Amino acid sequence: MKTLRLILGDQLNHKHSWFDDPTDDVLYFMAEMRQETDYVNHHIQKVVAFFESMQNFAQWLTDREHTVVYYTLDDKNNKQDLAKNLSELISNHNIKKFEYQLPDEYRLDQQLKDFCKKQSIKTEAFDTEHFLTQREDVANFFKNKKQMTMEYFYRDMRKKYDIMIVGDNQPEGGKWNFDKSNRKKWQEEIEIPHERGFRKDVSNTVKRIKKANVETIGAIEETNFSWPTTREDCLSVLNYFCKNLLVHFGDFQDAMHTEQQYLFHSRLSFAMNSKMLHPLEVIESVISNWRENKSEIDISQVEGFVRQILGWREFMRGIYWKEMPEYKNLNKLDNKNKLPDFFWTGNTKMNCLHHAITQSLKDSYAHHIQRLMITGNFALLAQCDPDLVDAWYLGIYIDAIEWVEITNTRGMSQFADGGIIATKPYVSSGSYINKMSNYCKSCYYKASKKTEEDACPFNSLYWNFLDDKKEYFKDNHRMNMMLNLLNKKSAKDISALKERAAKIIENPNNF
Repeated sequence: MKTLRLILGDQLNHKHSWFDDPTDDVLYFMAEMRQETDYVNHHIQKVVAFFESMQNFAQWLTDREHTVVYYTLDDKNNKQDLAKNLSELISNHNIKKFEYQLPDEYRLDQQLKDFCKKQSIKTEAFDTEHFLTQREDVANFFKNKKQMTMEYFYRDMRKKYDIMIVGDNQPEGGKWNFDKSNRKKWQEEIEIPHERGFRKDVSNTVKRIKKANVETIGAIEETNFSWPTTREDCLSVLNYFCKNLLVHFGDFQDAMHTEQQYLFHSRLSFAMNSKMLHPLEVIESVISNWRENKSEIDISQVEGFVRQILGWREFMRGIYWKEMPEYKNLNKLDNKNKLPDFFWTGNTKMNCLHHAITQSLKDSYAHHIQRLMITGNFALLAQCDPDLVDAWYLGIYIDAIEWVEITNTRGMSQFADGGIIATKPYVSSGSYINKMSNYCKSCYYKASKKTEEDACPFNSLYWNFLDDKKEYFKDNHRMNMMLNLLNKKSAKDISALKERAAKIIENPNNF
């Protein structure tokens, strides 16, 4: 019986049981398709990274004597649509059974379900053998609970996988969470080791993308590409993080600086989200390195990293499958403004936004606080349409796949889900940005001013947002302190703040 197996671009799991033994009865199919390049406007580095990784994975399979059909973007047989490509292959190769791994995006999951319903041959779906939970685990864990608090899920995962657990299910180090130790501003005298890394020429892939007139955003160094596109590359990034960056990861994971776009962050998210690295091997490598170097590395550095992968990553995926497809349309705060043009250029006098956006356009990267408290904070305070915010985040970041992007953006960042993920909106005035970065030092605007011409726009936007949404948040106890401070302001002060905010929202590209 001839079997056709589909491998999607984010299913590059070298350890999957599918690949244990080669057989002539199985045909593997991978494809670069306009269906995937065009559903949102992607960063050029994101498209290149996936295509390069897919090609390398196909070659890895071929080297191990698996039979692979790989369609490049310009292949004459490529219909640019997944269902059409599969139908033709089934017909041309006399396929008797179709198999696929469960997609991690709802749209692809539905597309493949619909495709299978129309087939006369046998079809079967398999697990990707990547995540540490099943799709429904988070929903089951929080069944009949009023609030889905990630911390409780995270603790359960620690126990389930026996990660940093001692005695009778107690956390190593005496605490489950060392988050309060992870909020330091970067001290410039602390050296960040220079990454030697790897550089490769991706000009042929770029040429193929440009020849097809695929619309992209951002920049790329075609002969100096630095994202991992093989498993060996990914392991190199992991090793570099463990040996050089873990020592200060937790300390400065929330810090931001004009001269340091990466600081001590791992940059492993693309390697993991494409499945070239398994989350458990990443966690185990980090913990192993810490145990060998306990005199140099504090437990807070390690726990903060483990929490992001074992807790947050699995939690967000579970929320995605629990709440989709309705989640994609949630806009509980009824925000409808457009994203400013500077989100595509970085051309703004607001230094924090200039740096975070310019870096994103240049590197297809920004760490979680830049995404949450700079670009996301501004988009929420300016009351931008979450559909537009989603599309921007999904397109610009190399690690953005909808299951992880939309929950972090529409939920955590924009509070468009009304509190499914976060218990309060993550908004701040300029004071937080000034506390966690050096952005404000060289900015045209002053974080200490409220309504003057050179006052930080975040300040008036913050109070205007609270005033506009106070009715919505009146019963949210976590908003009590902020709303009480709002109520203490005089009518004159509120009027001045709202007048300033209105000018910014009406003409954001002038600021």
